[in-house]
Amino acid sequence: MTIAQQLKIKEFPFEIKDSKGNQIYCEDSNGDWRKHEYDSEGKEIYLEASNGFWIKRRWDSKGNRIYYENSDGTIVDNRPETEIQKAIDLLTKEGLLVDGKILK
Repeated sequence: MTIAQQLKIKEFPFEIKDSKGNQIYCEDSNGDWRKHEYDSEGKEIYLEASNGFWIKRRWDSKGNRIYYENSDGTIVDNRPETEIQKAIDLLTKEGLLVDGKILK
């Protein structure tokens, strides 16, 4: 049972917004719904629909999308490498890291 059905809502679309005015839930008269989550800057970071489709996003401090993933398997990862990842990559490239173990 959907939120609108539980509340016996008769006017659609039925929307719920957060204190910043961002839509966090929306439902149509057919019972199809979408849930949204936002970061502290108001950028959408998660979307889920009643049909099972979902999207995850991450944004950098300048508002650029640096990560995208969806339930269809699409992934776009533009997150900057950390210094630890750079060191692991270098050790692996030089043959000093094998199966997660540092060779002496």
